[in-house]
Amino acid sequence: MKELTIQDLKIVKEFQNVPDEQLQWLIRQGETVEIEKDELLFNVGEPVIISYIVLSGKMRICAVQSGKQKELRILDPGQVSGYLPYSRATFTPAFCEAIKKSWVFKCSKEKLIEGFGTHYELIEAMVHMMLSRVREFTSIQQQNEKMFALGKLSAGLAHELNNPAAAISRAAALLQTQVGRLPRLFESIANLKIEPEKVKKISKLIIDKINTEPPALTMMQKANLEDELTDWLDDNGLNDTDPEGLVERGFTTAELDVFKDCSTPEHLPVLLEWVSNYLVTNKMAEDIRTSSERISTLVGAVKNFTFMDKNTDRQLTNIHDGIRNTLTMLNYKLRKGNINVIENYDDSLPPIKVFPGELNQVWTNVIDNAIDAMEVNKKGILTISTHHDDRFVKILIKDDGPGIPDDIKQNIFAPFFTTKEMGKGTGLGLDVVSRIMLQHNGEVKVNSVPGATEFEICLPM
Repeated sequence: MKELTIQDLKIVKEFQNVPDEQLQWLIRQGETVEIEKDELLFNVGEPVIISYIVLSGKMRICAVQSGKQKELRILDPGQVSGYLPYSRATFTPAFCEAIKKSWVFKCSKEKLIEGFGTHYELIEAMVHMMLSRVREFTSIQQQNEKMFALGKLSAGLAHELNNPAAAISRAAALLQTQVGRLPRLFESIANLKIEPEKVKKISKLIIDKINTEPPALTMMQKANLEDELTDWLDDNGLNDTDPEGLVERGFTTAELDVFKDCSTPEHLPVLLEWVSNYLVTNKMAEDIRTSSERISTLVGAVKNFTFMDKNTDRQLTNIHDGIRNTLTMLNYKLRKGNINVIENYDDSLPPIKVFPGELNQVWTNVIDNAIDAMEVNKKGILTISTHHDDRFVKILIKDDGPGIPDDIKQNIFAPFFTTKEMGKGTGLGLDVVSRIMLQHNGEVKVNSVPGATEFEICLPM
């Protein structure tokens, strides 16, 4: 292995202006090692007590997230990893392996600390490296946090959109079938030659049924009505007629008697087939309309949630609208977690001037954390309350999860602090909440005991 020189160390950009005698001192404090391809320089969980400088070759830092290996960073010649002065890192969450044979300089934390007082330019350069690394890591983690949040919302939104879209597809296919029967039914109906006054009687009955909301029946009542209509159809030789459409609209045997009185026994099957076809067609059209409205509501919620068509300045905003839009976006996750939402809103709350898009991030992060906390119970109650006085608006978001232990409560707003396993969180969600509150001159506090965790968000009027 060749001897390390000052020029070798100056491959590090930050060392360009460090005096040679200080670099020579650094060389004496450490040693160089050769790392073969696929060999580890350090592993997950090791204490951060050594500084590494890649002099030649190529290495990569990787972590295992959600059971999969993820490459976090490539280390080319001149890049530094491991311990840096004033870094608060204690244990490494990742491992570093050689992509190809590499030559690495290593120096212990203990040796570096000994030189802090007499090698100012060297330590200044290494602190600059540390700050750059923090900025880079923070940028990556913030992007990851956005992707985590986007992934959660998009997964739920995809499910929410898929249901009405599938319903529209099914209804459209059935509607096409029903419409395809119309020419044959028209021919049959045209040959019935029903008297005009009886046609009006039949038409009035059908229109009244379509324009009247069907009665809300229990499962037992619905089964009993279906049995009654089936018996009536059997008694009149209409065994092949499906009573489902008639039951759906709440027809009674007395109303079926109207069709019977307005027709002859041989024509009654044709008349009821036409009525049934009309009811099913109307039901399919109603399903398509309802599903389309659901999609429109979801798209509107997304648009309002992101404020995609608004400017980015403070705006007079109804706080409740943002919370409701957030609940709409998280509806799938709430249902999946068997969580009941109780909303106690102060209707006298006036609009306040805020950055609405940023506040939606607050509601999303706090509510999403509450949902995750209640996951262990397989169910939960999420209570959201608002009230105000002359100076402040207060939003209380409470869950009945296991609570936050006292020993970690003081850290929950700290950047990168998370109790979630690797790959499920970045520890920036509540840090984002805290920073958005500062932006609004507001405050966020948490009170937690087992079975009750409440976030109190306070905004100035």
